[in-house]
Amino acid sequence: MPDYDIITVGGGLGGASIAKAMAERGAPVLIIEREAKFKDRVRGEWLAPWGVAEARDLGIYETLISDCGYHPTGWHTRLAGNSIGARDLATTTTSAVHPMTFFHPSAQEALIDVAEKAGAEVRTGVRVVAVQPGATQSVTLEGNGPSESLTARLVIGADGRGSMVRNWGGFESKEDSDQQWLAGILIENTAAPMDYSVAVFNPFASRIALMFPQGDGRARFYFGARSNEPGMSGDREVPRFIEESRKTGMPGEYFEGATPAGPLATFSGADSWVDHPYRDGVALIGDAAAQSDQTWGQGMALTLRDARILRDALVSNDEWDAAGHAYAEEHDRQFRDLHTAESWFTSIFMEPGPEADARRAKALPQVAMDQTRIPDIFFSGPRSAPVDEAARRRFFGEE
Repeated sequence: MPDYDIITVGGGLGGASIAKAMAERGAPVLIIEREAKFKDRVRGEWLAPWGVAEARDLGIYETLISDCGYHPTGWHTRLAGNSIGARDLATTTTSAVHPMTFFHPSAQEALIDVAEKAGAEVRTGVRVVAVQPGATQSVTLEGNGPSESLTARLVIGADGRGSMVRNWGGFESKEDSDQQWLAGILIENTAAPMDYSVAVFNPFASRIALMFPQGDGRARFYFGARSNEPGMSGDREVPRFIEESRKTGMPGEYFEGATPAGPLATFSGADSWVDHPYRDGVALIGDAAAQSDQTWGQGMALTLRDARILRDALVSNDEWDAAGHAYAEEHDRQFRDLHTAESWFTSIFMEPGPEADARRAKALPQVAMDQTRIPDIFFSGPRSAPVDEAARRRFFGEE
């Protein structure tokens, strides 16, 4: 008999969520998390409405909202300095809920704690050094003492974009070429509104600026540009971050008297993914399975949907190998929709050059007059509406 039903490598958003879901159903679960204490490393902190719906389904919503979560009630879109309207996402999305923001380290702490309370064993400050797929999967870990090997019916790689479980499991990664990057920083004492998020697109300059409030004068700001421009990191780059955000169209008063409350860092916006993220008793979820371009804010929602789909597959089929394949097939369908929509948005809002300008000149005036031309996948989620040729033509103003 294996030591555990499930060993989850990674105790973040995805790993803790699936561990809680399975532990409360009686499965022996072990979470291995290399961090002894979570810290701010500029990660996603805006959870789309469809991700909030997944949090409810997984039974973690109340934990998030009571421990660290915040609900901005509106969404305000600007094209450069011009508003094209505000939107109440709770009344205009298929999920019928507001998005959620939170400080990522606090969310990680809360979720790993609730997973442990559900019955999962948790080991923090421990490093996994090998995963061996096979008839019974083994995981080798190192902590303060000698190395130890443990077995499981299923190993779940929830160890992020640099996943080593992906490598040990023999999965082949695919990735888009770098197109743009996104820099982020937490700001406190900001005059930015706390009741709605702000998204500023300056497509003819290939710029994007975002503001996601967390309450009490704190907000996570992001700025994105093309990959041929230098990124931003460290304290010395904060003035440039603010200046570029202002030039893009983010109101300057949001930064007056405000101060950084965390590091400034930049990440590539390219998608990377694994086709069929299950094989030989190893499943990948979240960024280990597919890293969605951070520019479009879908990574955390996709992580929670992965956890929910995998949970549903495991509880509905005692043959976990078949369940793993069923999960992977559905994950691929979901990610394919997101990947397609992201390519459309990049083409319209971030791609430079005369051809892209011509596409924008046709599409954007129509979008400004009728925002239903924008595919709602980023708010309502994959499978909420077709991402097909008809949707593409409407978004691009071709009909």
